[in-house]
Amino acid sequence: MTITGEALIGGVAVKGEGSSVKAFDPSKRDYLEPAFNAVSEAQIDAACRLAGAAFDTFRATSDGERAKFLDTIGEEILAIGDELIERAMAESGLPRARLEGERGRTVNQLKMFADLLREGSWRDARLDSPIPDRTPPRPDLRMRLIGVGPVAVFAASNFPLAFSVAGGDTASAFAAGCPVVLKAHSAHPGTSELVGRAVAKAVERCGLPKGTFALLTGTGRHIGTTLVAHPAIQAVGFTGSRAGGTALMAVAAARPQPIPVYAEMSSINPVVLLPNALKARGDSIAQQFAGSLTMGVGQFCTNPGMVVGLAGPELDKFAVDAAAALAGTGPATMLTPGIAGAYQEGVAKLAGQSCVKTVALANQEEGKGAPALFQSGASDFLKTHALQDEVFGPASLIVACQSLDEVRQVIENLEGQLTATLQMDEADYPAAAQLLPVLERKVGRILANGFPTGVEVSTAMVHGGPFPSTADGRSTSVGTGAISRFLRPVCYQNIPQALLPEALRDGNPLQIWRRRDGALTKE
Repeated sequence: MTITGEALIGGVAVKGEGSSVKAFDPSKRDYLEPAFNAVSEAQIDAACRLAGAAFDTFRATSDGERAKFLDTIGEEILAIGDELIERAMAESGLPRARLEGERGRTVNQLKMFADLLREGSWRDARLDSPIPDRTPPRPDLRMRLIGVGPVAVFAASNFPLAFSVAGGDTASAFAAGCPVVLKAHSAHPGTSELVGRAVAKAVERCGLPKGTFALLTGTGRHIGTTLVAHPAIQAVGFTGSRAGGTALMAVAAARPQPIPVYAEMSSINPVVLLPNALKARGDSIAQQFAGSLTMGVGQFCTNPGMVVGLAGPELDKFAVDAAAALAGTGPATMLTPGIAGAYQEGVAKLAGQSCVKTVALANQEEGKGAPALFQSGASDFLKTHALQDEVFGPASLIVACQSLDEVRQVIENLEGQLTATLQMDEADYPAAAQLLPVLERKVGRILANGFPTGVEVSTAMVHGGPFPSTADGRSTSVGTGAISRFLRPVCYQNIPQALLPEALRDGNPLQIWRRRDGALTKE
């Protein structure tokens, strides 16, 4: 399959009309062919209009038809073969094993949503029987969830497959019956084109409207802002920086018809070292922490960018052990020159704070990220908001507290986070019980005796959290719950049986779980 450097609109490959950009090969520090041109405003408009025209037809497809579509996308991705992995390696600098695993995750996500569709509970069907002899009478009421409309999806830089063209945002939007207009990330345009053509082929194989999917290419904020401002777009899925996410939120809020933006942005994912665990196994925790911090050159949104513990010899030893473990990991190539530059700027800014002590800091090299570990006191942390800034890469800050109450104050003053981890032994349970209510308000996922890198794709997973970790802490971008972002409820009052959607008809023809007068049943 030859990469052409073209966008896909209505199933047709089109050349963008703006300035061209080439993907950067981080490992060779060179640029890859071909050049990808930025789509024009007219092309963005065409993609959005096609998506709007396709919506009613696509959402009217049966759950089985959409499940087959998702499975077909997975088949087409696998059919690309090794060319997809090789291109992703060249564009991202990520190793083969990581990308092969990510391809598997991408296909499994698609299958997971296909299974959800076949099971049917996603509709949240509810039926309240009429009570004609009540005063006033209660009408016949029935409710289900439907797709919101075309969704604009922005691919992430750090997951060329699993959070990209056919990633979780796209899969959940398709499952909800929503067409997708996707903005490919400029860090891996060739990978995006290969997967985009696989999705387009699945659209064709399944006989779906041409506007079901579009892939837009190019750099520059105007593409994203034009896309989000388009009246056909009804929701946004975004993974990236806080600046990028909040800019799109502002555009979406300023529309004549505001729309929701589900943006995953920044998080430092605190790891709390409770005293008994730290004393009993601090050396082991330090080793695991170093491995988690440097995994993938720290380019995960769940990277442990903060450690909180009680000041004293155990925490001092933890810092020494962690620094020793990090010393074995040298500078490594980051995803793009821009990400590497931003990381080095963030490290320098943190090291330059007068209240911060450098624990470990290897020499930084152009285009690479070297591990960095710093330490500050809780009192300084509480009055220096800049210490909460995410440094996207293998950098972390140890915050030394004088008491468990000060640990609680530090957590209380944190911004919203994706995760928090409690390293604890049984003797620490009383302290953990005091921290849990605060953590529940601050984060989307709480871990015990693990590390946050690695997000399981499952029904119970929450990959989200209060702002600024995400734009809307009531949602998740991973797991079957992600479909709810692109659904809304519709109630049908006294609608004749012949006009009701199948999910709400008497006799339950789809044999799905429904709430009849409050009771969950398949009857």
